[in-house]
Amino acid sequence: MTLTAETGTQETDQSPARTAAADSAPRRPSLSPSRAADFKSCPLLYRFRTIDRLPEKKSRAAVRGTLVHAVLEKLYDLPAAERTVAAAQTLVAPAWDELREEPGVAELFEAPEGEQAESLEAWLASAGQLVETYFRLEDPTRIQPHGREELVEVTLPDGLLLRGYVDRLDVAPTGALRVVDYKTGGMPREAFEAKALFQMKFYALVLWRTRGVVAAQLKLLYLKDGDALTYAPDEAELLRFERTLQAIWAAIERAVATGDFRANKSRLCSWCDHQALCPAFGGTPPPFPADAAAAAGWRTTLPLTVATD
Repeated sequence: MTLTAETGTQETDQSPARTAAADSAPRRPSLSPSRAADFKSCPLLYRFRTIDRLPEKKSRAAVRGTLVHAVLEKLYDLPAAERTVAAAQTLVAPAWDELREEPGVAELFEAPEGEQAESLEAWLASAGQLVETYFRLEDPTRIQPHGREELVEVTLPDGLLLRGYVDRLDVAPTGALRVVDYKTGGMPREAFEAKALFQMKFYALVLWRTRGVVAAQLKLLYLKDGDALTYAPDEAELLRFERTLQAIWAAIERAVATGDFRANKSRLCSWCDHQALCPAFGGTPPPFPADAAAAAGWRTTLPLTVATD
């Protein structure tokens, strides 16, 4: 799951289908954009989510991101001429009916007596506004996606398995690729653009390694602001990014083999569900589940190094 701290909340920008797929364990340990970002921001958070698989509370902002993603995915099931704002708005209610059946979702709108919380109607209206904003950024009647919520994966020569889900993949008649991602939060300041593009470069690398084509455009659509961030990578940049991912994975493997996942205290801690178990907040993590990690395919011993004269 992709969690990004946007405007003081966590937005989960993914569809229910992706959520269900994420709940099933991959064939073997792999690296996704979100899990790589977790380890970079806080190795202990990575451990809690990936190794311990500790539960996390849902939030209204996160569920709204999931709902908007579901609507935009279903929008492209309609014939091109029928992809209008009005048609998209009619998709909100049925998408919500499906989403509210997931554990922990309906309870978000059962506010305690006396608590002034946003009503369900207002919350659904805010989701509809985000959907409407999408039409200011693109004309869906002129787009025929090649893939939606598409799993992309590749095994690098060193054995590292990269996998992730692309919101939308467009392929031009010339074969040029465009990778599109929907964000329900606000557009990042210029200083944080590189962090926002990390996920998109990940997808571009996997597509390049599987298709032999460098994506012509990476496009992030920020529905809160009605703005877009676009970027055109090149082959040399993707090679450097591949080495970055390999370095992250090597650090993860060392942490798994030693059970040493350090906490990294930052402003993102405000949205973390695991403060009670975090040493940075006086907590004590549970014992490292080495047996479970080994059963899941993790290497739990450090590789031998051969000394050379």
